[in-house]
Amino acid sequence: MNLRDKQSEQLTRYSRILLLLLADAVCINFSYILAFLMRFEFSLSSDQAMGYFMVYLNDLFWLTAIKLIIYWVCGLYNSLWRYAGTEELVKVLFVTVAANAMSISYLRMTQQFLPRGISAIVTILDILLIGGVRLGYRTLRNMRSPGNFDVIKGRRSRNVSESVLGSDVIKVMLVGAGDAGATMIKEMRMHPENGKKVVVAIDDDPAKVGKRIAGVKIAGGRSDIKKTARKYGVDEIIIAIPSAPKKEVTDIVAECNKTRCKLKILPALIDLINEKVSVNTLRDVDIEDLLGREAVQVNLKEISGYLEGRIVMVTGGGGSIGSELCRQIARFKPRRLIALDIYENSVFELSNEIHGRYPQLEFNVVITSVRDYARLEEAFEKYKPHVVFHAAAHKHVPLMEGNPKEAVVNNILGTKNLIDLSDRYAVDKFVLISTDKAVNPTNVMGATKRVAEMMLQEKSAHSRTSYSAVRFGNVLGSNGSVIPIFRRQIAQGGPVTVTHPEICRYFMTIPEAVQLVIQAGAMAQGGEIFILDMGDPVKIMDLAENIIRLSGFVPYEDIDIKITGLRPGEKLYEELLLAEEGIRTTSHNKIYVGHPVPPSEALSELLAEENGVAESVEEVVNRSPEEVKEWLNRLVPNYNRKSGGN
Repeated sequence: MNLRDKQSEQLTRYSRILLLLLADAVCINFSYILAFLMRFEFSLSSDQAMGYFMVYLNDLFWLTAIKLIIYWVCGLYNSLWRYAGTEELVKVLFVTVAANAMSISYLRMTQQFLPRGISAIVTILDILLIGGVRLGYRTLRNMRSPGNFDVIKGRRSRNVSESVLGSDVIKVMLVGAGDAGATMIKEMRMHPENGKKVVVAIDDDPAKVGKRIAGVKIAGGRSDIKKTARKYGVDEIIIAIPSAPKKEVTDIVAECNKTRCKLKILPALIDLINEKVSVNTLRDVDIEDLLGREAVQVNLKEISGYLEGRIVMVTGGGGSIGSELCRQIARFKPRRLIALDIYENSVFELSNEIHGRYPQLEFNVVITSVRDYARLEEAFEKYKPHVVFHAAAHKHVPLMEGNPKEAVVNNILGTKNLIDLSDRYAVDKFVLISTDKAVNPTNVMGATKRVAEMMLQEKSAHSRTSYSAVRFGNVLGSNGSVIPIFRRQIAQGGPVTVTHPEICRYFMTIPEAVQLVIQAGAMAQGGEIFILDMGDPVKIMDLAENIIRLSGFVPYEDIDIKITGLRPGEKLYEELLLAEEGIRTTSHNKIYVGHPVPPSEALSELLAEENGVAESVEEVVNRSPEEVKEWLNRLVPNYNRKSGGN
């Protein structure tokens, strides 16, 4: 804002204050005159009435000045009366009572007085007139904003709005007629430049249906969304229920998806604590809103107890899970944080981010592969970590089917290197990031992760280090996950590809996955495989249709969906638990733990030898891909490499 604009703004502000001062001065004196007329039956002809009236006339200036000074000191001229509400009116009440008390005190000090009836009537009239001026000012300001008062309903009201906002005004339906909804309506009225107008509201409370919220009719419940949108010509729907559970949001979105309206949502209450409900806080409905369950909450005190002041290493630190682990661990004030990754670009960006957000944190980057035992040993010798989170892995199922040797070396030998070094350097806690694909695996990636789990559990039985694994499903938004692929396909005009119409997957967000991993580290005693209650599995076909709708298109009309067939090693349904593992609850209501299962006989033999796993891996990678899979089958008897769709 330049100097001229600032001067203009100040002049406008001072002009408003001066007008309010003049209006208050008029109201103060009008209150006295009217009080005298009311007290003396609208006749001042008697000597008594005229005597009291002369007291008022002689002190008119001082009585007015005292009240205006009290109003000023108490801040009546600092409030934004355009937004005046109950609090401002209560303030007017107390300030006018105080001002009249000071006026009476002044008269007593000058040995003058007015009848008590006059003083009482003046106080009441002051409250009405001073408050009325403020509300009148607010009303006039609001009336200047188009669409605020549909004084004449129907065609005339609509024409007024369109003449000011333009014929392309966006008609909005509000779902949720509570405090947040009322605030949203007022916000839109006060900001007509956004080109939006709330024309109707929806609420499931039968007591509200048929009534009005901030002048907007509540036309029905969520089951009426489709017909109401058609009736009012709605262009956009806003879900304004920040306290709604995720399941309820999912159901509401399903109803909204029956229309062709654009969809927006207010963030959850936790995200609005420090922000005012406004048009700016609105965001698009994202796929995370449709998981149908509440986000995992963690015990922050329990977590900080084993991370604060400690040296923490994260392998795969530049990946989707690894980088989020680093971000969240940094919050708990570790002494040092080490991100280990073979890919320099992603971890370089993470390093800049962490140094910018946590300048006091000692953050180090180690560029190496988990396959390289000697380089890993250098890192352990130099940093001597207390906690290790192992997120480095080859994870893409179809790619690993065609490259089983790489999966074996990275996921098995790499994990064995870290397990052994963690034991040798007396790491307190080691947490492995595993996958639901390790349960009854039908692919190379899942089989290698199951070997990693078994190696970890076997080592935990005779080590001071607490080893545990965290097993979860697909992570929304992670590198190579289905959501970014769908969005790229939609951006290219389609089609969106789904491998099978019945394929289902468990889903969680990246922050959820990371919070589970960190919480598991706090709860681990040794040998556990932690499992998250991820709610019901999501049908990928439904997911594809929802993403198309959330992108503003109609499935099968604007964007087609193509079935491509199951890929090698792919299951129709994923599992989270082996039958023999059983399950038990933990102190966390969303986290369960499977009982340790002994490794297979073949794996036990390899683990019994000092370098058995390393030598066996070195030997097997020189064989054909089919022989590599046969070797995996011996280590993981329930690996069904011939099954691709259960």
